[in-house]
Amino acid sequence: MSDQPVTTAQMDDPAPERSAEERARLETLTANVIRGLAIDAVEKADSGHPGLPMGMADAATVLWGRFLKHNPKDPHWFDRDRFVLSAGHGSMLIYALLHLSGYDVSLDDLKNFRQLDSATPGHPEVHHTPGVETTTGPLGQGLATAVGMALAERQMARLYNTAEHVVVDHYTYVIASDGDLQEGVSNEASSFAGHQGLGKLVVLYDDNYVQIDGSTDLAFTEDRAGRYEALGWHVIRDVDAHDNEAVAAAIHTARNTLDRPSLLVCRSTIGYGSPSLAGTHDIHSDAIGAAEIEATKKNLGLPQEDFYAPDEAKTLFEEQAFRGSQEHCEWEGQMTAYDEAAPEQAAELRRRIEGRLPDGWADALPTFEPDAKGMASRAASGKVLDALAPVLPELIGGSADLTPSNKTKAAGMENMQFDSPAARYVHYGVREHGMAAIMNGMALHGGVRPYGGTFLIFSDYMKAAVRLGALMEAPVVHVFTHDSVGLGEDGPTHQPIEQLAGLRAIPNLYVVRPADANETAAAWKLALELDDAPVALALSRQGLPTLDGTAEAAMDGVARGAYVLADSAGDPEVILVATGSEVALALEAKETLGASCRVVSMPCDRRFFEQDEAYRESVLPGAVRARVAVEAASPLGWGRVVGLDGAVVGLDRFGMSAPGTAALGALGMTAEAVVETARRVMA
Repeated sequence: MSDQPVTTAQMDDPAPERSAEERARLETLTANVIRGLAIDAVEKADSGHPGLPMGMADAATVLWGRFLKHNPKDPHWFDRDRFVLSAGHGSMLIYALLHLSGYDVSLDDLKNFRQLDSATPGHPEVHHTPGVETTTGPLGQGLATAVGMALAERQMARLYNTAEHVVVDHYTYVIASDGDLQEGVSNEASSFAGHQGLGKLVVLYDDNYVQIDGSTDLAFTEDRAGRYEALGWHVIRDVDAHDNEAVAAAIHTARNTLDRPSLLVCRSTIGYGSPSLAGTHDIHSDAIGAAEIEATKKNLGLPQEDFYAPDEAKTLFEEQAFRGSQEHCEWEGQMTAYDEAAPEQAAELRRRIEGRLPDGWADALPTFEPDAKGMASRAASGKVLDALAPVLPELIGGSADLTPSNKTKAAGMENMQFDSPAARYVHYGVREHGMAAIMNGMALHGGVRPYGGTFLIFSDYMKAAVRLGALMEAPVVHVFTHDSVGLGEDGPTHQPIEQLAGLRAIPNLYVVRPADANETAAAWKLALELDDAPVALALSRQGLPTLDGTAEAAMDGVARGAYVLADSAGDPEVILVATGSEVALALEAKETLGASCRVVSMPCDRRFFEQDEAYRESVLPGAVRARVAVEAASPLGWGRVVGLDGAVVGLDRFGMSAPGTAALGALGMTAEAVVETARRVMA
């Protein structure tokens, strides 16, 4: 059942010398203090969601006070358990847990809930608040991201644990809501998790029968537990979320069921403790008012004091944090012993934990000689991956059931399955959205560098997770092939038009559309060197010529976002700026336009505009106002490149079903059209 043993420290009773009655008293106090902090913070901000923190305070207190392995003094300790509040609207729950556990989240931070520059924003944000593992709020994303965390943990545990040295051994816990389970991305990811048998993933489902509009019976009447059983999960039904021993027993059972992920159906009362509003949708997302706060605190046995957080309410959490710090020290000792017993393997593990790429890895990148026939950039990407996979063991690839088309499976990669968890290739199935969220989780977990493929048109299915990955600075590589109408016969349903513009509009997402095989190799180098942002590679289905000059110039040129590929004899009179397959089109147009024409390849506009002014001026001189952008996609976004006096040869209509060259010609993506446009702007 289990590939990784549960350690004794994890299974010991956390306070064997304390009576059950005393522990119950402290847990009740702690949970009620969490409720009080939640209603006070929401009331002060006049904004927020008190219902979930009040309903799940008991279950969260049990999890954080008895089971969670963590060290508030080092929130980034690699072998900590991960906790994900997928129901991110209930953010005051995690902020109260962090404060009471000793993280750098002060009482003043709680008082500044949802305020400008606060450490306690409206929804939890990774890299912003210590102890927050992932940014949540868009429902379903947290649960799906947690699947990726559990997947990364399992792979690294199988790779690096030995009989003598267990150095990767942690759980991923989630609190999820009805809304999380309703969103399709959670079902995609949960189906994947069940297939993979991710036994160290434990989800506490807040089953309170209430959502914003009212009862869940308005829209959500399926057998949720039955659905998860059908997905291959271990399900514990009817856990009383307000019975601490029942919650503890369920978590204990889940932790020992290591062949399947576990869903604990926690029957809770939303707004628990409120005399008038508990159990109703009115307490989901509104401040409850001074009178109801007074009545609620009286009902819970709390003093009529704002932000009441006595030291006694921190007792259980501080004890659990102390145990976590002890386990952290033991882990450091294990790592030292591991260094001595298996120095090369230990050094590799430390490198991956630190996120450092191995020395000299880029030397493996191939170069390609000029070739009029060339190859599709998706094929070039496959060759690059074949070269990189042996020198970058942290690369974990995959595809949403399009492996032969995406060329994402490197030579030698084996399929990751339940019985082969150390393998490096993931078949995500037709689950683009789930794939993107799972890769976010893998990247945030650390130790791995995930990439996954699908068609560019299907980025629409995964946009929410791609956007969230950019917000979270998650270093994921999205391999989007079939990047234009040049893909041909599949027609307008599969031919992307507005997708490049939409992806480029996402802050901190680097969209790279390489012109040939050498630019593709350079694009992979850029993608892997960016450790605080995702990258979207837009790759062609059709063959692209390998261009003169890219073998020498592409590596630096792509890193800078744009470069002069073919220059004019003197100062240029017109500049053609192109990406991807249209760079060859621009070069063809230059042959007609003559020596006064400059051709610029701009595979990544975001990267180019990050360069210093001198470099930007050297590529696009401000004095040259005759500029033409060429891209077989929506012209949106090219205005800042071509200016008011320039023009764009692009597409503002859907494509058509025809062979790729015929479709491009019929839609006006020709050298003749580029020449005509250039002469017009020159005039």
